[in-house]
Amino acid sequence: MDVTYDATKRELATDQGTLRYHEAGDPDAPPLVLLHGSGPGVTGWRNYRGNLGHFAQTHHCFVLEFPGFGVSDAVEGHPVLTAGSSVIRFMDALGIEKAPMIGNSMGGVVGVNLAIKKPDRVEKLVTIGGVGPNVFSPSPSEGLRLLQEFTDDPSRDKLVRWLSAMVYDRKLVTEELIEERWEAAINPDAQKTAQMMYGSAAFEMQQQFMAASDTPPYWSMMHKVACPTLLTWGRDDRVSPPDMAMVPMRLIPDAELHIFPKCGHWVMIEAKAAFESAVTAFLAR
Repeated sequence: MDVTYDATKRELATDQGTLRYHEAGDPDAPPLVLLHGSGPGVTGWRNYRGNLGHFAQTHHCFVLEFPGFGVSDAVEGHPVLTAGSSVIRFMDALGIEKAPMIGNSMGGVVGVNLAIKKPDRVEKLVTIGGVGPNVFSPSPSEGLRLLQEFTDDPSRDKLVRWLSAMVYDRKLVTEELIEERWEAAINPDAQKTAQMMYGSAAFEMQQQFMAASDTPPYWSMMHKVACPTLLTWGRDDRVSPPDMAMVPMRLIPDAELHIFPKCGHWVMIEAKAAFESAVTAFLAR
């Protein structure tokens, strides 16, 4: 099976621009939708390129590139909201009625929101960190503060500091990774999205909105997630510390939690084999 970048990349024209994605696996196998996270230089391909070959052995895999991150065409609106609507737009266009989903960080939040609002589209859900509120740890976390510093005034040094906070083993922060992320992070669409999500001004505005709003936070609605859910977490996650898992673990009725030792925010990369084993078993039940 050829799961290289060029062999798997696809484009889908929609009424809101072109969605780009990667596809692998037997078309007759059950579908699996993989949703990426956020941060400088992120793409769905970079999040899941190491896992695609594994999951394509059992599923027809789709790695969607969210609008506004420099790959799919950007659309107006907040990135988390436009990401959720793009998933439904994508599934409708390809005739995918229902599918299990894997969501890394922001992608997990997108998956949770879809499971709450459109439960008929989410068969099972796997989240990778990022879901829920900080319970004991400071908010924003160390990793998010470093992300905010980079967003306000991007530089390679700030990018390296943020990348180093993403992992337990800093050997993973190679020159190749730094260069790849830097080139993607300075894309104008990606910079605009980052400012909306993590810039100091946007963060301050979000805090004021939350204080004045009667709308409950998404995590307080997690008792409405009806599908089986696997919460995966790195024990040494400095972006979304593992105490955050306590709330979704308690609120989601059919949730289980797997914490991986010596692992940071990128569980699917840093604990690759163990993550793939746990998720494969969960999806097969």
